[in-house]
Amino acid sequence: MSWTHFEHEADIGVRGIGTTMEEAFAEAARALVAVSIPLEKVRENEVRNLQAGAPDVELLLFAFLNEVVYALRTFAFARFSVRIRKTDKDLQLNARGWGEPLDPARHAPVVEVKAATMSELAVTRRADGTWVAQCIVDV
Repeated sequence: MSWTHFEHEADIGVRGIGTTMEEAFAEAARALVAVSIPLEKVRENEVRNLQAGAPDVELLLFAFLNEVVYALRTFAFARFSVRIRKTDKDLQLNARGWGEPLDPARHAPVVEVKAATMSELAVTRRADGTWVAQCIVDV
């Protein structure tokens, strides 16, 4: 599993890569957090649960990342675990995020992530079998 940032005009792209779609979602969330907070400054002292639902995988990624953005107002995450299941009507995501309450003095946020966007929103499987989950975040 890994994550990266990619260039985009005035905003920043976040990309998660994993052996499963769920791992790619988790890594995309880590990439989003890393736009604002150096991950190595975050202790994994507490767990927060996050949920999202959507009719397709791209909109599910969008909804999940925006849940992370909202939670980042008060909580700094270091890592995530994601589970996705299909219901009769849509896809449901349940995630756990490990981290600690946000301490601006210690975590030293660089920029504020305002929202995940639908720009370059994609969830794809590569020819080698790895999954990629990405979008542009508004900073």
